[in-house]
This record gives sequence, C-alpha cells and structure tokens, in this order.
Amino acid sequence: MRRIFPFITVLALAALPYTAVRGRAAFATESVAAPTPVVAVAPQQSASAGTTASAHVALDPEVVSLRTNLQRLIDATGWRNAQWSVLVVSLDRGDTLFALAPDLTLAPASNMKLLTSAAGLYYLGPEFRYATFLMTDGNVAGGVLDGDLIIYGTGDPTLSDRFYPSKTAVWEALADTLLAQGITEIRGDVVGDASYFGGTSVGVGWQESYMNASYAAPVSALSFNDNIVTLRILPGEQPNWRPRVQLIPGGEGIGIVNQATTRAGGRPMIQVDRASYHGPIVLRGAIPPGHPGMWRAVPVADPARYTAAVVREVLEKRGIHVTGGIRAVQRETESPLTGRSVFAPAFDGNAALTVLAVHQSPPLLDILEVVNKKSHNLYAELVLRTVGRVAVGEGTVEGGARAVHHMLERETGASYPDLAIYDGSGLSPLNRVSAGHLIRLLTFVANSPMAEPFLATLPEAGAQDGLRRMYRTPAERNLRAKTGTIDRVSALSGYVRSADGERLAFSIISNDVPSTWRAKRVEDAIGARLAAFRRSSGGRVVVTPVAAQTATPAAPAALDSAAAASASDARRTYRIRRGDTLEGIAKRLGLDVRALLDANPGIDPRRLMPGQVIRLP
Repeated sequence: MRRIFPFITVLALAALPYTAVRGRAAFATESVAAPTPVVAVAPQQSASAGTTASAHVALDPEVVSLRTNLQRLIDATGWRNAQWSVLVVSLDRGDTLFALAPDLTLAPASNMKLLTSAAGLYYLGPEFRYATFLMTDGNVAGGVLDGDLIIYGTGDPTLSDRFYPSKTAVWEALADTLLAQGITEIRGDVVGDASYFGGTSVGVGWQESYMNASYAAPVSALSFNDNIVTLRILPGEQPNWRPRVQLIPGGEGIGIVNQATTRAGGRPMIQVDRASYHGPIVLRGAIPPGHPGMWRAVPVADPARYTAAVVREVLEKRGIHVTGGIRAVQRETESPLTGRSVFAPAFDGNAALTVLAVHQSPPLLDILEVVNKKSHNLYAELVLRTVGRVAVGEGTVEGGARAVHHMLERETGASYPDLAIYDGSGLSPLNRVSAGHLIRLLTFVANSPMAEPFLATLPEAGAQDGLRRMYRTPAERNLRAKTGTIDRVSALSGYVRSADGERLAFSIISNDVPSTWRAKRVEDAIGARLAAFRRSSGGRVVVTPVAAQTATPAAPAALDSAAAASASDARRTYRIRRGDTLEGIAKRLGLDVRALLDANPGIDPRRLMPGQVIRLP
C-alpha cells in the first residue's frame, strides 16, 4: 500500500454518485462487453436430497467430473455436523456448475466484507474521500482562539501510520495549519466530536472475548490509530513497585488500573484485561527488574476522547498552548454542530462555526483494499456506517444494512428476506448469508462499472500481499477472493478463470466445522479445480440444484422458457451507464436496435443520460 501524505484544504463533505472507475485489474475488463449480462439467481434447494429433475439431458463429461470432484472434496472431510453452502456459476454462460445448499444462510465471517465493500463502491464511488474537520465556535484574535477546538470526524479509518509517515502525522499537519493562521493559544477545550455516526460502537453479537482483541476495536466517526493504543510495560524502579506504563501514541484519554508488580525471578507474566468495552484497562501479573519491557496492543474504549487527548498533546508539542481539557461528544443532541451554521455568518443567535482546517483521506478504493486484502474489521465497520449515513441518512449498522438490501434488490431483481446483517466486518456470528446471496452480488458487480475497482480490492491467490494460498496451482495469480474465519466458520468467495478463460464466480461457506484449517484446504482444492476446469463443447450446463448426489438438469429449452416467464420487471429494464449507446447495449444483450427503439417510444438515441432506465423488449 502506498503512503499518501496529507494535504490540508477546506472541503465540502459530499457523496458523489459513482460515474467513473479506475481500472487496475485484468479479470473484469470483459464484464461490460460480455455477450449476455447475467443476473445469476441461485437455484432453489430440492425438498429432498435425492430429488432430481424430471427431464434428463447429457452433461459434458468434464462438468460431471467437476461436480463429482467438488462433492468428494467436501465429503472427504467426514464432518457429519458441518453445514455447507456452495455455489459456482459461469459469468460468461450464465449456468450453474455446482451447487450444494446454495440458499442455506450461514455465518459468513469476513465474507461479509464483500457486501460492505460493494456497497461502498455503489453509493460512494472509488474516489470518495473522507473529511476530518477542525472547527471552533469561538473567535480568533491576536493569536488566541477564544473557544473550543472541535475535531469533527466523519468516519475516516486512515488516521494512522498505515497511510502516513507516523501515527500523528495528520494531527501535526493540522497543527501546523493553525500555526500558519497565527494561532498560538487555545482558551478552551479540545473536543472530539463523533456524532456523525449513531448506534452502538460494537457489533451486535460480538463475543466477550473480543474486548481485548485489537481486531475488534470499538467503532467511532472519529477514529485514530485503528482505535488501538499500544502499552509499553516496564519494570518499576524498585522491587514490589508498580510497573511503569507508557502509552503509544501518548494521551490522557485512557483509563488504566495498574494491579501488576515488579518481582524478581521467573518469567514476565502480565495480563491485560478489561471487564467491558467501555471499562478501564486492568494490568495484572509481574515483570522482573531489568526487563526491556513488554508490548500490548489494546482497543481504546472511547476513540473520540482518546483522539482529543492525542491532538491536545500534539498541539502543545507544536507550540500551541491549550488552557482547557479534553471532551468527547457521541450524540448529535450534544454536538456543538447541531442546529448551527457552518461557513455562514451568525444571525438570530445561531452562532456560526468556523472551519479552521480540513484533512482529506486517501480515496475509498485504497481503503477498500485494506478492508479486503488485510481483512481489516474497523475499516469495514466504518465503511458500512458511512454508506448508511450517505444512502439513508443514518450512520448506523442498521442504516448500512438497509442500503445493502436496497442495492441488491434493485440490481439483481431478487428479494433477500433471509439476509441478516449485524455488522460490516463479519465478526458477529449472528450474520446470515448464503452462497446464493454472494453469487448474486458477485455477478451483479462483474457486469457493472464497479467490476475493475472491486476486483482490485480482492486478495490474489499466491500473492505475497494477497491470498497467500494455492501456490503452484492453476489458481495462482488467477483466483481473486475474500477469505473469512471466525470460530468454527470458514468462507472463500470470489472469481477465477477456468483453463479456457471462462469467468467463474464461486462462493464457499462452511459452519460448525471442527477445523477451519482443514476447511480452508477444501476451499483451496476447489479453487484450484475450478481454475483447471475446461469444457469439451460449446454447450452450456443449465441451472440445477445439486445436493448430496449430482442431479441431472432439466432440458435447456424448458428451463430457459421458465426463466423468461418468471423474469421480474427489474430484469426487463436497463440503467444507462456513462458512454452507453443503443447499438452497444443491443450488442451486449443480444437484441435488435429497432426492437429497443420500439420498446422505448420517444427515446432519443443521441441523448442517453447516465441513470436513465430503458425497457428491454
């Protein structure tokens, strides 16, 4: 990941519609030009595992072999109580190559991030940038800011050394901006305002064991350093003294109860714990004299308050004296911004807020690479809440979930009553997603302008900075997919090209597995087998359920006519994209231009507008 040093500018925070893409991946270059854009609807599971279709046609021997191989890979685990939801479809031919309980909803683990990142691209666009504001409700005169300095966050996850030269580089640059305006003293508090988001700071269903895990930090609209503080624990100056604790980055916004001691003999044993997400950090155990120190990364209970504390410390080091303390604001009803004007004169007692400086984040596409390639939970949670705030006006998990449902229903023409979203990262075991859900998502994305940027965020098999699996197999440098792991849950979903260059989308979700390590070996074997798959004929395999045994598909003609009869209105329309022409649309969809004109009386083919919806004949 490249580092981008911040630049400071006054920025109007806005979510722009997605109109352009930055192409960086080869897989999706044919997606828009594919002969027939397919919305793959997952086949319904048979009422009985042994049920087969009434009509029979011969399958390519390679397809029969593929189905048999994949089923044997799963059966070879011998896991009687494990649950699997698996679906493989061809994006180029629109057929189902393998299906095992495709509609069974399971906990998807980090495969939830596929929904989150797709929604981010859909509603925000790859070039969207977060803004963090420095504001004041006071006056500036003679180098003195007479009032509070308000740090207003809008969900930027990047304020750390992941993108910048140091953990506090952004705050140092902002402090220098204040100095450039002549401000050398702040007669007020430093206020961390996180009211842009609402709801809870942790996901519903997050386990108690997550409280001390750096991968499950609380979520805040004002987040800093991944909402993690590093404790450096050093022995006390004398035996039986409390160990010394250094906070990195420093700040007074962290509550610590030090119950540890300095004791000679034995190995250092320091336990770092807390009773609740919002409780103090408790140190227990012992560390011997002369020890060089122990390091522990711990989630921050109140990210906005911690940020305010760090900023206050940076201001002092930079030469700006702060006479007040630190405060945090979580709710809009408490925010200094509520009901007040920004960039406007004061009138009728509605005092204006002055924007002193604005920091702009790297583009969303770089953020989503961290979401999917690093599987970063906090980044995903912040993106989902941002989508909720922008799309439905509610910066919560619930708002983001509604936006995801709307995206899927609008773009795939299907309903999702059994899709349950409790967080944006997949940490919650209460999330429920099926392989069919993810295949619909992957198919819609692959045939949209989002295809290339979305693919660029996915880990690549065999890559050092990606999916470090499937080395020396046909999947290496070919398959791109998102992994997922929580307790007794494993998942892998994404794209791969077959040996013929055919684009395949696949989703593998398993729950109640005795070994996630072994489940991943099954996923790897399936991925490699799909990459080696080659058809012997130009015929297509029709969509059909596959359960414990390989089912025989219905005749193609009967299936195609049934699908046409049941097509929803959403499937019989097309939304104009930038650069579209009627000739291009007709060619991609296999239609006649005259038929398109007849189905859309009054349309001017020379004035097609992005977002315009036309009927398909």
